[in-house]
Amino acid sequence: MWQISKEVLENRKAHYPVGARVELVKMNDPYNTTLVPGCRGTVKGVDDIGTIHVKWDCGSSLGVVYGEDVCRVVKDDE
Repeated sequence: MWQISKEVLENRKAHYPVGARVELVKMNDPYNTTLVPGCRGTVKGVDDIGTIHVKWDCGSSLGVVYGEDVCRVVKDDE
């Protein structure tokens, strides 16, 4: 089993602070039927394995998994 390095984890936490707005770029989850690229939400936190926990505007709470899914920080006016 692999682990995320301390440096990568700290960088991830700094790049996705609590309250940051994010937009989903890609989610590798065949069972997900709610989140599609372009969905936006607010970061609730980053856990010790690098998952970004998001309160999505559409009501979902699926996390963005390190190494599998991709999101980006956005400004509300973008």
